Amino acid sequence: MCKYRLVLLRHGEGAWTKENRFCSWVDQKLSSDGIKEAQNCGKHLKALGFEFDLVFTSVLSRSIQTAWLILEEMGQEWVPIQSSWRLNERHYGALIGLNRAEMALNHGEEQVKIWRRSYDVTPPPISESHPYYEEIYNDRRYKCSDVSQDNLPKAESLKDVLDRLLPYWNEKIVPELKSGKMILISAHGNSSRALLKHIEGISDEDIINVTLPTGVPILLELDENLHPLGPHQFLGDQEAIQAAIKKVEDQGKVKSVEK
Repeated sequence: MCKYRLVLLRHGEGAWTKENRFCSWVDQKLSSDGIKEAQNCGKHLKALGFEFDLVFTSVLSRSIQTAWLILEEMGQEWVPIQSSWRLNERHYGALIGLNRAEMALNHGEEQVKIWRRSYDVTPPPISESHPYYEEIYNDRRYKCSDVSQDNLPKAESLKDVLDRLLPYWNEKIVPELKSGKMILISAHGNSSRALLKHIEGISDEDIINVTLPTGVPILLELDENLHPLGPHQFLGDQEAIQAAIKKVEDQGKVKSVEK
């Protein structure tokens, strides 16, 4: 019997997603398509009758903007939002800003897939000479986080993402779920994958094949112990969702040159 329901999603398409670049902790707004994705997500959740009591986001604009647009479409703008860096996208270190398809050409598609999807492989760390280092680490949003700026990550594996996310899940989100609140988490591709891995007990090997499209809500139905009653459900047109998943998977492949 379903005791708790949770909706989780990866934010709508960001500007750098469209450019096929590793965005990570660089703050980007949604693209025009990403805005439409978030609005359509809100329309669909409203049509399904969802009523949220609380929303959790990362501190990155694309996550927050997605939540705003969804709540606006649902007529639930008043619902409180709580934001934490612990729901941020995975820190891709030195890969930040690089084009995935060009990386696949230079390093091979398999290596790029390992960097993007594996559980415990960490990319090279960001250095102070990186073009986006100052932008990230001088950002005021991290001066009020629950760790010092010196202890913020310089690169992360998916395992690292889960390690920094779990305290927030256990201490902040779980108590609200267990109090009976209907919760929406507007997060990122990898923070959402990490949370799904934890909730559903996905193996280290199988998580590499879990791909989440942008702007598609995921429903989790949980028992009283927060164990899933079945696999997560993508809400929406299933054929369109599978096409969106393939689009994400193809981002790490070498682009074919038209003759």
